Amino acid sequence: MSTVELVKAVAAQLAEAERVTEFRVRRVAIPGSVGSGDSPGEMALITMDNGFDHTKPTTLGFNGLLRFHDALDEVEALARGGKVVAAGVTGKPFIFAAGADLTLISQVTDRAHVRALAEFGHVVMGRLHRLGVPSFAFVNGLALGGGLEVALGCDYRTMQDGISVALPETMLGLVPGWGGCYRLPRLVGVAKALEVIVANPLQQNKMLSAQAAEEMGLADAVFGGAGFLVDSLRWAGQVLSGEIVPDRRDWTDDPAWVPTVKGARALLRSRTGGLAPAPERALRLVEAAQEVTEAVGFAAEDDALTDLVTGEEFRSSIYAFNLVQRGAKKPSNAPDKELARKVTKVGVIGAGLMASQLALLFARRLEVPVVMSDVDQAQLDRGLGYVKAEVEKMVGRGRLSPDAANRILGQVTGSVDKQAYADADFVIEAVFEELEIKRQVFAELEQVVSPECVLVTNTSSLSVSAMADGLAHPERVVGFHFFNPVAVMPLVEVVRGASTDEATRATAFGVARALRKTVIGVDDATSFVVNRLLGRFMSEIGTVVDEGTPIEVADAAVVDLAPMPPFQLMGLVGPAIALHNSESLAAAFGERFAVPGVMKALVESGKSGVYLPAKPGTKPELDAEFVGSLEVGDRASSPDEVRQRVLDALADEVRRMIDDGVVSNPSDIDLGMITGAGFSFWNGGLLPLLDRTGTSERVTGRRFLEWGVASLPA
Repeated sequence: MSTVELVKAVAAQLAEAERVTEFRVRRVAIPGSVGSGDSPGEMALITMDNGFDHTKPTTLGFNGLLRFHDALDEVEALARGGKVVAAGVTGKPFIFAAGADLTLISQVTDRAHVRALAEFGHVVMGRLHRLGVPSFAFVNGLALGGGLEVALGCDYRTMQDGISVALPETMLGLVPGWGGCYRLPRLVGVAKALEVIVANPLQQNKMLSAQAAEEMGLADAVFGGAGFLVDSLRWAGQVLSGEIVPDRRDWTDDPAWVPTVKGARALLRSRTGGLAPAPERALRLVEAAQEVTEAVGFAAEDDALTDLVTGEEFRSSIYAFNLVQRGAKKPSNAPDKELARKVTKVGVIGAGLMASQLALLFARRLEVPVVMSDVDQAQLDRGLGYVKAEVEKMVGRGRLSPDAANRILGQVTGSVDKQAYADADFVIEAVFEELEIKRQVFAELEQVVSPECVLVTNTSSLSVSAMADGLAHPERVVGFHFFNPVAVMPLVEVVRGASTDEATRATAFGVARALRKTVIGVDDATSFVVNRLLGRFMSEIGTVVDEGTPIEVADAAVVDLAPMPPFQLMGLVGPAIALHNSESLAAAFGERFAVPGVMKALVESGKSGVYLPAKPGTKPELDAEFVGSLEVGDRASSPDEVRQRVLDALADEVRRMIDDGVVSNPSDIDLGMITGAGFSFWNGGLLPLLDRTGTSERVTGRRFLEWGVASLPA
């Protein structure tokens, strides 16, 4: 059976599961140059459209690619008959194309079927520059993955100002496999290509603006939104007439090609331990692209896609991707939204850095009055000053208009008198992390606010139930744990105390959603979900260092789990905060949460971390003075031993949390670790990794997730 026949057979099987994209062909006149008025002729313009608005981006599946192939037949016939002088591809409003239909592809487990899709994708994309006339991509909206590879298949590309483009495949356990790994480095150079293919996806899928794409040579021209298509068509006419000749360089003669890939590989392995198969495979493809023919390069991409799509890491990545997408829209364990109370004014108790970040976020997203308070007027003034400075920065960067900035600044006020909260509906405390201080704050608040006002704690580890104990209305107290920095980190843990009622939880969920945060609902337990698991993680890592394992060995052993090695992470979070969390967990759960001596020593030293400050892009160096002062044992563990000990400890803690009902859905643990701690997509967060390595069954007697949820079917 040929590739096309096999694609047609699979397409028929999956027809009901695919949101099929259509490819409408129309002939449009190409405007003449300004002043001449003479049109060079007509273009056959293909518009990719799946029939939905921008909330459901256009994707490419088996049936869609067949439709694309048919559309190219039509364009080729027009070109052959001399009826058009060029071909173009664009998308529906706001969307060019979001790449392959990942939900559909994740249902395909037969290697032959995956291979057929990879090969046919190359056939379709390859036709774009073999139509007999020049081809142009008019990228009018979001272009991701295979969508951007459609543009790369064309001879020329324009992009609309304000859009974003990316090749996120390596984050998802794949590679750009429809020509991206071969074409991009030959178009923009190997260093820039690796930035797009490897570095950006591993930085939480950092995207390129149209301007950045133009600067690196990915886009030939950028035009504004209102007249984008007309301007693009006019520009195409100037290219056809020879009036404009886009820059092109033969990058294959670059002597830095191989050394650049080698350096990228070393940096990648320092971040992933070589355990992330997709970016490693992408590096090999990019490296080979300098010398191999297109046919050989595309065949290698076919091999890579076939191996990766039928591998476990892709299944974990798709599980993580779907989890984050679903969690942002429909959090599990959410109360009835009809129970939520309306929030027309917010109070923030405290004026330190965290409180100031919260005040700005509430004012910006909820667009309601926000009042901050502090017992110290000078501290209050500093907090208000922080809000003003941050708003001014956003205006300077073009992220806020002056009018929007004035509205925000007008909504944020301060007071040293808690009476300012009398008419607030939602008051959050962000004071010192000490239970009795927080209890006192809530007791004083009860004397001021209405009985319906929701009282919220941003504690990262203390008991929400204990804070509510003794209040007249303990049912309206809820945990609302943000992660730092507040504006950037997407997660909020909404914590139900022993007395918290559903109306309070519903209000908290509603506010979190209005803040555009991902929410997981958890029951009250020390450090909740993310910080509890990070605490167990750091306890085990710190213990092996106390025993005599070098810090650099301990860090390298688990480098693939989080966005940075644990001791670097401790420096970012702050040693004092990490120590406080460890001590809280040890007090609550006993000896399995040992408080490592290295952590205590670091706090006592007053140093900000065990690594010296490093410039961006350079490898951090250990603080030799601090390391030399440590009192450690003589039992050094190997990297494999360290890694397994950490995984064992995490599996044990996860099982306890699930059995104790801290979360209602085990997948909420993965959602929390991905969005709150930056755990890796290719591992699926945490639970798929524990299942895949056999750790969960060995430590706890059973898997955490059913076969096929984040893995290949049994």
